[in-house]
Amino acid sequence: MVKAAMAGAAGPTPTRIVLLGTRGGPRVGGARKNPATLLMIGGVPYVIDCGYGVSAQLLKAGVPLETLRYIFLTHMHSDHNLEYGPLVYNAWAGGLRHTVDAWGPSTMQHQTAAFFESMKFDIDTRIGDEGRPDLRKLVAVHEFDDNGLMMENADVRVTATRVRHPPIKDAFAFRFDAKDRSVVISGDTNYSPELIALAQGADVLLHEVLHLGGLERLLKRVNNAATLREHIVASHTTCEDVGRVAAAAGVKKLVLHHFVPGDDPSITDEMWMEDVRKHFKGEIVVGRDLMEV
Repeated sequence: MVKAAMAGAAGPTPTRIVLLGTRGGPRVGGARKNPATLLMIGGVPYVIDCGYGVSAQLLKAGVPLETLRYIFLTHMHSDHNLEYGPLVYNAWAGGLRHTVDAWGPSTMQHQTAAFFESMKFDIDTRIGDEGRPDLRKLVAVHEFDDNGLMMENADVRVTATRVRHPPIKDAFAFRFDAKDRSVVISGDTNYSPELIALAQGADVLLHEVLHLGGLERLLKRVNNAATLREHIVASHTTCEDVGRVAAAAGVKKLVLHHFVPGDDPSITDEMWMEDVRKHFKGEIVVGRDLMEV
């Protein structure tokens, strides 16, 4: 656990949740961007997952990239980490001069160093030619491999639990307990009792969701259908099981995001919610990119 510096000035600034990207999986295109979520806590941005397009989505959400302060990666699948390096670079290009704290599972340090090495010529050139600080000294990486408290500052307490996303062992859900709101982000997972325990009584649960009918249509369009089906069913949560998780955790609001499939316009909002409602009777929101919840 890392004891972080004070995140923002004291005051009644409410915690905001903005869905930056709501499409599950590495494919790009269509109406939804790849996974990323923004929490504004004490007026400071916390970015959870960095799917392709996160920099542009932050700008659309009105967040100057140079104000980037905290990054959290739930796991190291490409749809969750592909734009991690480019995001910190884009923030630096926009004028970043303070430290960015980045939390992620094992290999986070390696990915960070590998990205900086790939951009060494550009970074070195711009330091000398443009008078910029050394980006490599502005990113503090914190790897974690266990459940429990990750960080705490004056504005928020962040805890993690390992969830079920085979074959990846180091896949995590996060809980952010701010002064005014508790928010849980499931990461990628099948039905997870560990997530239920983490999310007990939360104000908001953001949970990934798998539509089985949509999956069958998706599989007809790909060449690796048998292998892909086995992976998706084993490592994601059906609509009905999402409802079970939310009900067992007693959350106040359930937000569906990380849709699988995320590019099937024939699946209506009502269809996403239908099986969820069999078990969860609280408020359900079908997320969309740049929606604030």
